[in-house]
Parts: sequence; structure tokens; C-alpha cells
Amino acid sequence: MSMGLPQKRRTGGRRAPMAEINVTPLVDVMLVLLIIFMVTAPLLVTGVPIKLPQSRAKALDQDQKPTVLSIDRQGQLFVNDELVPDAEMAQRLTDLRTRLDPTEQLFLRADAALEYGKVMRIMGELNRAGLDRVALVTSGMSGSQGEGQKDEAPSTGGSSGGQ
Repeated sequence: MSMGLPQKRRTGGRRAPMAEINVTPLVDVMLVLLIIFMVTAPLLVTGVPIKLPQSRAKALDQDQKPTVLSIDRQGQLFVNDELVPDAEMAQRLTDLRTRLDPTEQLFLRADAALEYGKVMRIMGELNRAGLDRVALVTSGMSGSQGEGQKDEAPSTGGSSGGQ
């Protein structure tokens, strides 16, 4: 009896579906995820925690992502953050030589507290496998003359052979 207005029907207490979406919880979750990724991203830069020795050498220019060999405080070898057991070291280094371009250089990172002999043993294995383009990675000296140095950069004076 109203003029032109549709009649409302009662459907047993059911509600009509909502036609709008509340985006506030979505935004809250996305902001929390953004903060989590912002906090964890810097921690994912290097997977093997190593305290590098310091050097005054300037950083090398590099065009591509290098292959990084790391030796941690316990003397364990890592190839690109993947642990290499001592028993498999010779075979894995030989496989690495076959995969790499002959002009590609390896970066060797070793903990500063590590014994010199352990580093030299790994370098001997590298040489025996035919990997002779190795650059030693150091951290820049604090308060040194080179103000624009990166924290972890391969030094120009630390490469051996094959050039």
C-alpha cells in the first residue's frame, strides 16, 4: 500500500549478503608482514656468520654475482651458504671447477679467528681442484683513508694466480 516501494519479505531471520568488504584487517596484516620482511631482509645477506679480517685494500668492481666460499670459526667450508662436508670437499670443488667459467673468480671468506693453517688447507684444495682465481674477502678498516669502502669487499691484493 505504499506508493511504488517494494514490499519487504521476511525470510525466516536470514540476513541478506553483505556487498562490501572490510579492508582494515587486510591492511593490518599486510603492514605487519611488511615490517617482518624489512627486519629480516638485512639478516639474509650472508648466511654464514663470519668475522672478517680488516684490510686497507680497495674493493673490486664486479659485474655478476660471484661464487663465494666461506670458512666459519669451526673450519667448516660453505659454497654459497651450503655446507660442504670434509669427506666431499675434493669432489665438490672439482665439480665447481667444471661448472664455472674459466675467467670467473671465486671469493674466499674466512673468519678472522680461524687458524692460518686451516685457510691454507682449503686454498691448497682449491688449487688442486684447478680453481686458481681466488680473491680473499676482508672488511674495510674503520677510520681508514678509503671513506667509500663497503663493509665486505674482496680486496684487490688478495687474489691469486690466473690473471
